[in-house]
Amino acid sequence: MADMPAVANRVDADARAGIRAPRVLHFVTGGFSGATQVAIDLVEAHRASGNFDAKLVLRRKRNTESGRVEALRQKGLDVEVVAGWSHAVTIWQLARICRRFCPDILVAHGFSDHLWGRYAGLLAKVPHMIHVEHNSRERYSRCRLSQALWLSKCTDAIVGCSEGVRSSLLARGFPAEKTMAIPNGIRLVPYQGPVPELAARIPGIVMAARFARQKDHETLLRALALLRDRGLRPTLQFAGGGKMRYKHAAQELCNQLGLQEQVNFIGFCSDVPALLMQHRICVLATHYEGMPLSLIEGMAAGCAVVGSQVVGVQEVIDHRYNGLLAEHASPSSLADALEDLLRDDVGAQRMADAARRDAIGHYSMERMTSDYESLFATIMSGRPSQETRAGRE
Repeated sequence: MADMPAVANRVDADARAGIRAPRVLHFVTGGFSGATQVAIDLVEAHRASGNFDAKLVLRRKRNTESGRVEALRQKGLDVEVVAGWSHAVTIWQLARICRRFCPDILVAHGFSDHLWGRYAGLLAKVPHMIHVEHNSRERYSRCRLSQALWLSKCTDAIVGCSEGVRSSLLARGFPAEKTMAIPNGIRLVPYQGPVPELAARIPGIVMAARFARQKDHETLLRALALLRDRGLRPTLQFAGGGKMRYKHAAQELCNQLGLQEQVNFIGFCSDVPALLMQHRICVLATHYEGMPLSLIEGMAAGCAVVGSQVVGVQEVIDHRYNGLLAEHASPSSLADALEDLLRDDVGAQRMADAARRDAIGHYSMERMTSDYESLFATIMSGRPSQETRAGRE
């Protein structure tokens, strides 16, 4: 890839010559998932760097809150929302935005939005398209996988948000010559400076994740009940929105297990870094992941971290070096890991220190932004491959 100084130099030269900055349109679900956050972060980074003129387009979901969309606009981001009730309408409205904005590159994030985004790009004759996959296990039917593979012919790059996601894409038959990994990153500013030692924190647990089928709140609640039987009663903070039916199911299970006094469903949290730095343990119980940003935030906050042993998570956690892995969907295994961290202060602090070093060293927003903008610059500097041109004819 091109490096960032080369990107900046080219943009400066273009500005002196009166040439506009290249335009990038990021299309993603409006469900404010991890994929949404990555797209938002990239649009903000483009605006800050000045290397690209960026627009964010969200596909409306039931939980697309107008207040959160307006907050993005108040921050100076160019944001539009398209309908989500019909794929055809989504494609038509996005294509219309593309014709008006005239992006040089369309970046379509996440399943199944990367399908509808690229169809719109084809209709609007967008010169370059990028498919970004944010999870290692998506609900590809035979029909949708066939569409995605066909669309890969007219796609310049296919990006997995981790090496695990890249491997899953290759296993499904996506072209190796176009498929790469760009790990997600987090904003490190809230975590800079000294963080409290674990002994000075609330001896409790935080899981910052939306309520969705992908996440495994149930296993964490059952693990908490097992800890109670072992004489340990840590508090648990569930931070995150998501689908109400999954939240209600977790609340019902919490009541059935008699954990109401230990568990707090706080919903959307506007200051996750502060919440994490107040507590000793960050947990991500999940069925599958792409790149677990909430876990990396826990690492950066100096928490002792525990994650389910699934693709994405096991790429981040080196068991017993910077955290603990628990068997997937196993309350007893998760309870064992949590008990280790609650009873072994020295070991927990050692792993928390290693986790913080890894988060700061490997998962910064600056590194992620540099990789994406270098990819965009590489695509813009070269002509489409023969395969790409053939896919559009």
